[in-house]
Amino acid sequence: MAGPTTPPRAGSGTLVAVICCCAVIFDGYDLSVYATTIPALLEYEPWQLDEAQAGMIASYAFMGMLVGTLICGLATDLLGRRRMLIASMTWFSVFMGACALAPDPGLFGLFRFASGIGLGGLLPTALALTAEFAPRGRRNLFNALVSSGFSVGTIAASLIGLVVIEQWGFRPMFAIGVLPLVLLVPVAYVRLPESADFLHSKGKHEQARAVADRYGLPERARPGTATEPRASLRDLLRRPLLTTAVVFALATLIGQLFIYGLSTWLPAIMRSAGYPLGSALSFLATMSLGAIAGATVMSWFADRIGARTVAAWGFGIGVLSLVTMSLAPPTPVLYAAVALAGVGANGTAVILNGFIATWFPAAIRATALGSIMTVARLGGIVGPILGGLIAAADLPVQWSFYVFLIPAAIGIGLVLLLPRRHLDGAPLGTATEPEPVRGGTA
Repeated sequence: MAGPTTPPRAGSGTLVAVICCCAVIFDGYDLSVYATTIPALLEYEPWQLDEAQAGMIASYAFMGMLVGTLICGLATDLLGRRRMLIASMTWFSVFMGACALAPDPGLFGLFRFASGIGLGGLLPTALALTAEFAPRGRRNLFNALVSSGFSVGTIAASLIGLVVIEQWGFRPMFAIGVLPLVLLVPVAYVRLPESADFLHSKGKHEQARAVADRYGLPERARPGTATEPRASLRDLLRRPLLTTAVVFALATLIGQLFIYGLSTWLPAIMRSAGYPLGSALSFLATMSLGAIAGATVMSWFADRIGARTVAAWGFGIGVLSLVTMSLAPPTPVLYAAVALAGVGANGTAVILNGFIATWFPAAIRATALGSIMTVARLGGIVGPILGGLIAAADLPVQWSFYVFLIPAAIGIGLVLLLPRRHLDGAPLGTATEPEPVRGGTA
């Protein structure tokens, strides 16, 4: 068996991206499975849940994700990115199994909160690993492929729900969430390399060089030479980084409110509009397909015309799709609008995450990602609650779309406030911006 810091053979960033993508697929399944089970939970007589209660339980996982994101930076400094990814998968797998066995709504909600802690630590770690090992000039593409794993997981939850829920109920859906512990954790332990940056920070310079050589990473600082000072949250709070970080945080917060609010309630909204359970779940799968296509196509454009422009267009597509959905169009048009909602929601979030990962200097990249995602988690908490309150208020169905339309429109303005160039590779606190590399953001 290979050691924990080096892979068994020379590899490329593709190997790291594949492992991280698989982890994010399970992340997407475990977070999205609740949306597929809301109709079944509302009909489960022993628990007697109403829409407002279901919305609160939906938010518990996002509250846990907020906690997980908050502790992710500290835990990563202690464990390393490799161990953090493995620990996150193990944690949320165990508590997904607990959700499947929960005897009452109170414990079910507690277990959802606990699983969210693991989910919150996974995505920042996976993106940071992917960004470090991705070939220069293809970071947006690799980021899109890994981030799209979330939508693949959502599609899987929808398709499995079509087969499982009506016959066996909601519990097997959560039991499936244990699979990462069995299938992926052993593979990650054997094949996933540790971050060379982390190894250097711990004084393990020879191991760091071995990882860099195997994966074709840039030359790292050697012991006894001058190195860039260790980044911290204090560095992020200095100009010109602070202003940009605040705008990034608000834009990603709105993106998560849009994504998680709409995706959590879309099956229930469609059930209330008269569609059977199978059709309601197919809308969620359609939204996820749109998210995958949107993330891939938008990232291709981002590598060429800039992430800022593409993200603004993404929010605009989201607004257009929500307006169309609120008009109750014919079913084929409705499916197209739902797919575009996936483009505007998840596709835009992927672009923003990639923009963050390439705009900030390498030394502070993980801190920036973790801090901004921590703020963005508030959008994930508020979105499902808003959707539940609208559903409980017995308002016309179109209000379930209006509640997300206004934030998406605000998102356009926020993205336009972002800088046109990135600071990838610039010293901390510098006010100058280098010319973008090929494939970088403009």
